[in-house]
Amino acid sequence: MATFNKINDFVVNAVHNMDLESDQITVALSNTAPSAESPNPTTDGNGILGNVTEVSYTNCSTRNVTTSSSSQSSGTYKLVLADLTLTASGGDVGPFRYVYIYNDTVATPADPLIGYYDYGLSLTLNDGDSFTLDFSATDGVIQVS
Repeated sequence: MATFNKINDFVVNAVHNMDLESDQITVALSNTAPSAESPNPTTDGNGILGNVTEVSYTNCSTRNVTTSSSSQSSGTYKLVLADLTLTASGGDVGPFRYVYIYNDTVATPADPLIGYYDYGLSLTLNDGDSFTLDFSATDGVIQVS
């Protein structure tokens, strides 16, 4: 099971810039550890997609995620995303270990990161292979209270 890690800048960007109910959420794939990026996208002030080394998406299906719900109850906000299946077609995709979730609608800052999943090892989708990102319908991708 992959571990989800919230990006520090998500909180300030969510308050100032995001409408997670209607903004387009997208995933980005990387094989570079966040701590090896320069600058590290997990540190304060660096939480944008431009600080992530992405793999080539030439042979990858859509990376856009559908928002199932974006709501709060008793002061706790929860973002629930529909599962997304990535498929390699026409060639390989990867390798990748980290799957970032970002807001593709916000322009300032451009493509702010929400968080990332660390799968613990590098994965490659060979031509015709699929990989399902199984987002929890119960817990959501992220909860903020």
